[in-house]
Amino acid sequence: MIQIHDLIKTFDGKEVLQRLNMNVEQGSIYGLLGANGAGKTTTFKMITGLLQPTAGTIRFHGDEIHTKNKRFLKEMGILIETPVFYEHLSARENLEIHLSYMGCNFAGIEESLTMIGLVDIGRQPVSKFSLGMKQRLAIARAISHSPMLLVLDEPINGLDPMGIRQMRELFLSLVKDRGMTILISSHILNEIEHVADRVGVLVNGTIAEEVTIAEIRETCPKGLEDYFFNIMSGGVEK
Repeated sequence: MIQIHDLIKTFDGKEVLQRLNMNVEQGSIYGLLGANGAGKTTTFKMITGLLQPTAGTIRFHGDEIHTKNKRFLKEMGILIETPVFYEHLSARENLEIHLSYMGCNFAGIEESLTMIGLVDIGRQPVSKFSLGMKQRLAIARAISHSPMLLVLDEPINGLDPMGIRQMRELFLSLVKDRGMTILISSHILNEIEHVADRVGVLVNGTIAEEVTIAEIRETCPKGLEDYFFNIMSGGVEK
């Protein structure tokens, strides 16, 4: 679904990403991990065409992504950084605007709101929503047009434990039942371990390791958290 080759991104003469290579298989959940400032959000922004790479290529479903050609966005559902809404409008009205922009009908709105747990909210304006409710609405917006790929940057921020579990079940069902592919980042490593098929670990601007969760469990019985910290401290669990 996503193929990244020798990706470089420079800001003010400093290479934030250095020859990054990454592959996300169709119908899988890929967890992108890294410390704060490692370049996860920058990578997501280039995959979604919000930033132009300095060098290298990104292919989505075989076609190279260009910032000047946004046609691929209809096949992506995106949640990057703090979601922005029309605060004076309701959840449904915000989704209607999004779907109009995407050239889609409104058939999936009620199902999307139900799937993420925002039912019976009527015409309550988004300005009255809690942080967790806004995060749920952002996820609803990302899935409302039934994209092929979801790009989710810290999607469970602001959610309580029940909400986190609901989103975990939702992500797994979207892959199993709808054939979506999900690229996700989170600082909550336990959640990545629950949902991901494969992870990539960003260190010093490049992918230091790209490995399946099954392989991690074989080589590191204590799980993803210990595996991640071992890599970040300069070791590789074998």
